[in-house]
Amino acid sequence: MRKSRGRTGRKRRRKRLQGFMDGVNCSHKLEYIKLQKWLKERGFEDSNLRPAEFWETGRGLMATKALQAGDLIISLPEKCLLTTGTVLSSCLGGYIVKWKPPVSPLLALCTFLIAEKHAGEKSPWKPYLDVLPKTYTCPACLEHDVINLLPKPLKKKAQEQKTMIQELFRSSKAFFSSLQPLFAENTGAIFNYSALEWAWCTINTRTIYMKHPHRECFSLEPDVYALAPYLDLLNHSPNVQVKAAFNEQTRRYEIWTNSLCKKYQEVFICYGPHDNQRLLLEYGFVAMDNPHSSVYVSADTLLKYFSPLDKQRKAKVAILKDHDFLENLTFGWDGPSWRLLTALKVLSLAADEFACWRRTLLGDVPSARNEQQALDTAAKICQFLIEETQHVLLQISQLKRDKENLKSHLALVEMLRSEDLRILQKSAEILCNLNLATA
Repeated sequence: MRKSRGRTGRKRRRKRLQGFMDGVNCSHKLEYIKLQKWLKERGFEDSNLRPAEFWETGRGLMATKALQAGDLIISLPEKCLLTTGTVLSSCLGGYIVKWKPPVSPLLALCTFLIAEKHAGEKSPWKPYLDVLPKTYTCPACLEHDVINLLPKPLKKKAQEQKTMIQELFRSSKAFFSSLQPLFAENTGAIFNYSALEWAWCTINTRTIYMKHPHRECFSLEPDVYALAPYLDLLNHSPNVQVKAAFNEQTRRYEIWTNSLCKKYQEVFICYGPHDNQRLLLEYGFVAMDNPHSSVYVSADTLLKYFSPLDKQRKAKVAILKDHDFLENLTFGWDGPSWRLLTALKVLSLAADEFACWRRTLLGDVPSARNEQQALDTAAKICQFLIEETQHVLLQISQLKRDKENLKSHLALVEMLRSEDLRILQKSAEILCNLNLATA
């Protein structure tokens, strides 16, 4: 006869389930033991956080005790931070100081990361480099097939990001060559495109904001980067609030929480009130149920719904352009944005209403007909975007079957597009209710 599991069995099962939900402690892994030892030598000890693997976010930091609003999450000594000061005090410093025209702070940090990664065991930064991601999912790293599946405004920015890194690589080749005396191998093999792409993504996705005084040896671009080992394991949530800054008195970078966190749960920080397109562009991930998320309407899509025979169309488009009303037109969880509806009202002005365009831009409603037309057009655009998004989601599911190597990148775009679809469906519902109310 099978024995009853009893209370201890239930307790154990509950504990296992709780562990699965909370995350799996990874502090016993060699790479983290080495990182903790390295940080301790630089004056950092932490008892509140542990590296862990989480079901939804992957790698992150777990609370070892309940955190209250106002608690200090982390306090990282200046010695642990990797800044342009670190770069200048390394063997690269002399070469950077001599090089003309001056390199940017960003390029100096990229060069340092590539050189230290190449140094392997000899690098004093090895324990940190070993826990950095080997690859990234910023749009710049995505395949052409995947970039094509992004929403139009993000696709454009992704291509600009790719072009910017390519241009940085092209313009830095001579500087990389000047470092040849430091290496036995050819600098062309060390400072190749994929190495620069990896270093650029490391800085773009992981640095904290820290203003440094301008140094003559650098170009005029702002020097505001600092890589923060261990601290950069903290993941983003749009639903938490933190206070983060470098403390000049203690010479430490400190993060204070304004939110509660239970023991063994993941500790989150907020990177800013970013929508999912911005999160994917800057950090290479998407946050589900992101309250800041919105779906962008491109100027091309907007203008498709207005007759080219309208004699004032050209003037209306010029007005919208001059007053910056052709950008940042969105649908959100609460329906079409005020900016989108205002642009639609301007484009819907009848010939005898055209003189009212200034008042319309400020929020006035020229007529009931104008308002109704703007709402109808918003509903049509929303429906068009729903169908377009559904079509892309179908393409993604087919590609996931055919292209195994792109599966993780496709899953990321699928998350973005699925969230977009939910926002658009919510907006369609809101517009339907608005139309019923005005009918």
